[in-house]
Amino acid sequence: MAWWGTLIGSTLGFMLGGPLGLLLGSVVGRQFDTGRQRTGDGPFLGDGREVTQAAFFTATFSVMGYLAKADGHVSTAEIRVAERLMDDMRLDARQRETAIELFNRGKSGDFPLEAILDQFRRECQRRTTLLRMFLEIQVQAALADGRIDPAENTVLIKVAQALGFDSGDVQRLIDFISGGANDAGRETQSIDSAYQLLGVEPTASDGEIKKVYRRLMNQHHPDKMVARGLPEEMIKLATEKTQGIQKAWEVVREHRAKQVTR
Repeated sequence: MAWWGTLIGSTLGFMLGGPLGLLLGSVVGRQFDTGRQRTGDGPFLGDGREVTQAAFFTATFSVMGYLAKADGHVSTAEIRVAERLMDDMRLDARQRETAIELFNRGKSGDFPLEAILDQFRRECQRRTTLLRMFLEIQVQAALADGRIDPAENTVLIKVAQALGFDSGDVQRLIDFISGGANDAGRETQSIDSAYQLLGVEPTASDGEIKKVYRRLMNQHHPDKMVARGLPEEMIKLATEKTQGIQKAWEVVREHRAKQVTR
């Protein structure tokens, strides 16, 4: 975790600042928004990618905590989702402790959700692919117990809107993740989910769908996601995303081939 090493070296704080810097700094026992700071949408001070990675890590676990508490209690399933993400990232003991504390801070009544999301969007420089990956993680966390509580849905929409998405984007993610992501159910569910994942209408031409597929594969390539600011430890998520895109493309192709032969 390159950005973690920089953080321990106490240089990252001068680059992050803001509510995310305060949150991360307080968790690791440092005050990161002192000294030189960058403001607004100004240039990064230092390695911009490491700043974005630290922001992604901090926002991911703290917002997961906020979302878990949205319905009034935190379920065992929601805790397991956070722990599974930590396992997938192969965090060491200190990193895991930091992630857990960020999750707990998110559950607090005074957690500044709007400010955290506003800064996170700016740190990501409005990279839609990166922001969508973040939103997907939150939707998966909300679905940990198999359903979306109305309070959780309200929070998800608030998160989505703060990042430049809308309620329709949230619903499409919910439908895909809960309904067809694992190819459960009938073929019609799988093909609907495939179209949703690719972001195309069933009426789109083969050429249009192929163009979208290639663009998505290029955008979600793990190496490119890391270059945009996804923490290296989350590369498994990016890999799973490209696998999902590939599978959706194959489902659509096979479905259309069957339609032609009928």
